[in-house]
Amino acid sequence: MVKVIMLLSAALLIISHCRAAEKGEEAFREERERMVKEQIKARGIDDPRLLSAMGKVPRHLFVPPEYRDSAYEDRPLPIGHGQTISQPYIVALMTHHLQLKPTDRVLEIGTGSGYQAAVLAELVKEVYTIEIIPELAREASERLKELGYENVHVKCGDGFFGWPEHAPFDAIIITCAAPEVPSRLVDQLREGGRMILPLGADPFYQTLTLITKRDGKLEKRRITGVVFVPMIGEIEKRRR
Repeated sequence: MVKVIMLLSAALLIISHCRAAEKGEEAFREERERMVKEQIKARGIDDPRLLSAMGKVPRHLFVPPEYRDSAYEDRPLPIGHGQTISQPYIVALMTHHLQLKPTDRVLEIGTGSGYQAAVLAELVKEVYTIEIIPELAREASERLKELGYENVHVKCGDGFFGWPEHAPFDAIIITCAAPEVPSRLVDQLREGGRMILPLGADPFYQTLTLITKRDGKLEKRRITGVVFVPMIGEIEKRRR
């Protein structure tokens, strides 16, 4: 029975891969426009700059070939190494709450396939993004360069420590769940800057939390419940 299920799953992936290969860029563009209209704008996000960015970045190029036919669906997708690309609405929601300006410099923790970094790159001056898994960091860096995102800087390393030589940042976005707000990252956030992250130790439920740094103190605002893969590396040692 297990073998049958595995074979069926493999067959479905092959079919999906073939369908995606048959699609042209025009078909993907239409799906992307529908995604922006039905998944993002319809849920109350109406920032024209953000909607334009989400409508421009080719999400299907940031997922493995076997999932491209599902690239614009309202759900996360596997990208390998136990990691996922977030559903489009969550990408838009997190970005929206950072209230980004064209002159901003943003730090992202958890590059993944590079999709969130690409969206940010459409909105701000510079994006610094850190990925702890070497293969993902390398692939994301190559993908972003191929797509012409010269204002994205990818580093392979532990995001817990941030990127202090380029601090302070106007905004920080953490795309993996943390049981607590990493103090090293708070130190790298400029006064008045914003940080957004999935906060919580429960692997099956976290709270998307917006943090604003004012007078050295942190103002926290809970947004919604989410489920993200956990942050790994140094922060795991501190849980023990």
